[in-house]
Amino acid sequence: MKTDIIYSDATKLAELIRTKELSPVEVVQAHLDRIGAVDPKINAIVTLADDALEAAKVAEKAIVAGEELGPLHGVPFTVKDSIDTAGVATQRGSPIFKGRVPEIDATSVARMKKAGGILLAKTNLPEFSYWIESDNLLSGKSNNPWDLTRTPGGSSGGESAAIAAGMSPLGLGTDLAISVRGPAAQTGIVSLKATHGRVPMTGIWPRAPRRFWHVGPMARSVRDLALAFSQLAGPDGQDAFATSTAQFDAGVGRSPDRQLRVGWLVEPGFGPVAPEVADTVKTAAEALKDLGSFVEPVRIPALERDFALDVFNRLHVMEMKPAFAEATAGRSQDELYKMAKTMLSLPDTSMKDYIDAEQAAERLRDGYADYFRTYDALITPVLPIPAHKHGVAKFVINGKTVDATYLQGATVPLNVTGLPGLSMRFGTSKEGLPINVQLVGSWLAESTILHLASLLENVSTVRDLHPNL
Repeated sequence: MKTDIIYSDATKLAELIRTKELSPVEVVQAHLDRIGAVDPKINAIVTLADDALEAAKVAEKAIVAGEELGPLHGVPFTVKDSIDTAGVATQRGSPIFKGRVPEIDATSVARMKKAGGILLAKTNLPEFSYWIESDNLLSGKSNNPWDLTRTPGGSSGGESAAIAAGMSPLGLGTDLAISVRGPAAQTGIVSLKATHGRVPMTGIWPRAPRRFWHVGPMARSVRDLALAFSQLAGPDGQDAFATSTAQFDAGVGRSPDRQLRVGWLVEPGFGPVAPEVADTVKTAAEALKDLGSFVEPVRIPALERDFALDVFNRLHVMEMKPAFAEATAGRSQDELYKMAKTMLSLPDTSMKDYIDAEQAAERLRDGYADYFRTYDALITPVLPIPAHKHGVAKFVINGKTVDATYLQGATVPLNVTGLPGLSMRFGTSKEGLPINVQLVGSWLAESTILHLASLLENVSTVRDLHPNL
């Protein structure tokens, strides 16, 4: 029964709790036991919430008393350690913030709790939530549950590993360029980076550069993403980017009233992509065609004119470097890890390059706007390769040698433009590792990509696989 609990999705757990087939205490205890059993090998968990079992007992009493229950009542969730949690340490992957305990929950955490969720633990990340591997001086390196010699990604790598390994059914991560979608791809789970501003970033650090940061749900089913997103989205009166009050629905199980038009794209525009990843994207596209969508290969000229990763790099260094400098001022070099030192050593972007990059970002937004005049969605890779070995700095991908930043080639355009993107597994590599695809929608069109993802999930042959731990 414990196996059934740890690999049930959050929606199913909520249903079993609501119908009294499971108690919140059983569910929380099963996940705590799982953490105790497998986390020593994975190192995804940074801090356990001391009151998780007590909160589960309170949730159980509410059921017995016949109180009104939230959609996630009694369901445990985990949170990346850059997101503030009241009374539970939030240390941001750095000795500089060791022992830091916030007094107030981030808006996203507060909303999960309001929906009835129970905070279970905080999960690992890179220093300052900044890199494609989850490794830092304070809590060490996280491993991929599919292969412990490989990374679960970054910066939400601890979160992705915890969910994939059955330590948590649902969690929150953040995304600057890749960080909920890439880790999901490396561990074979699902994640959603909604339209920029849909989910408030209040209570999350760093905020610079504010226009590229997102917070989003990570889970094992598309319906869980939809459920979590429905609870997380909306203004909070504090994050000035979170102003959208547009109505939306969960997008799962609701057929549109017309045939959807979907394009698929592997290259050019994202950098080199491994053949097995390209084949997975094409297979997903063909599956949607078989399911009734109009599907065809496409090109987006704006991506070919302005390489989004280069645009992002020129913009974000100028804006993020001061935040790093402020956080590390007066601190010993022994307290700084790889990425803080790297960021602080980078040359400032010249004003001319910064302005040119701003213009390029506008061209990219215009290019996607033109694309979405014709199409409802776009299918792309998430990563150009499956999960890689720890510490690799250069990769040969489809005959081209690139550095590790190129792993963000297909994800960072959505941060530069603010478009929503969903990462979901649809394939398996020749080494038995997950391969995800990315579904991209127009601004505020999360329901469209959630709907398409639910269709793909229903026909996927890999949705029920779990790491052998």
